[in-house]
This record gives sequence, C-alpha cells and structure tokens, in this order.
Amino acid sequence: MIAISSIAELAALAGSEVGVSDWVEITQSMIDQFADLTGDRQWIHVDPARAAAESPFGTTIAHGFLTLSMLSRLVLETVQVDGGARLTVNYGFNRVRFPAPVRSGSRVRARIGLAGVKPVPGGVEAAWTVTIEIENESKPAVAAEWLTRMLG
Repeated sequence: MIAISSIAELAALAGSEVGVSDWVEITQSMIDQFADLTGDRQWIHVDPARAAAESPFGTTIAHGFLTLSMLSRLVLETVQVDGGARLTVNYGFNRVRFPAPVRSGSRVRARIGLAGVKPVPGGVEAAWTVTIEIENESKPAVAAEWLTRMLG
C-alpha cells in the first residue's frame, strides 16, 4: 500500500508510476456472478464447454466491463490518498481500451500512474493512467485514463 498524505504530495507524483497492485485471480465464479448482475450471459463468458469447443480463446473469458470494474479494488488496495477530502468519487474515463481478453483462471494486476491533478469546484480531480496486466501475457487487458474527484 502506498500512502499519500496530502494533495500536494499527490500532485508531485504527476507523470510517474505510483504503484503496482497484487495479483488477483479472475475466477469463473466471478464471471458468472457478473453475468447474473448485468444480464450479459453470452456463451463466451458462461459456457465453459462451448467456449472450449468453439471460442478462439479455448476457454471462457471475463467481460471487459468486469475487468474494468476491478480498477476500484486494485487501485484502492494499492494507493491511499489522505488529502483531507471528505469523499472520493469516480468521475469517468478519458480513454478505455481492451487490448486482450482475460481467460477464466487468469491473474491480473494494475500498474497505476498519475497523469495529473487539477483543481475543480470543491476539490481536485486526479487523472490516473491504469494498465491492467494479465500474468504471462504480452498485451494488457485494459489500458485506461481514469478520473477521480476528491471533494472537501
């Protein structure tokens, strides 16, 4: 865990890598639960037998949005900003790409950088560069610029 004690300390990290999360396994159970929550039950996600027989990936794969949603967990377990903000909210994305699928049973981790920090009404906005890597794969699962707002 990287602890950042102020907004000034956070801003000083702009343009650098801030941290790398631990590896997390993406299980079939996680994929199935996500499919149930979202209603996206496409066979490439939830039918291991058919995916083994018909999919170019040889197994089921995680939904891109499941992998993207892992950002909250991976970043929060890696970087803590205690800059006096009352709350931090997700403000969206400037860019999101899904270069490679995450096969069921694969492990992923986040490589977290900080593009910049700027003042906004009531607080600051941080632009995080996040790459979700797949263990033993050359391409990442997600490459994104994620915006969060820390509000006083």
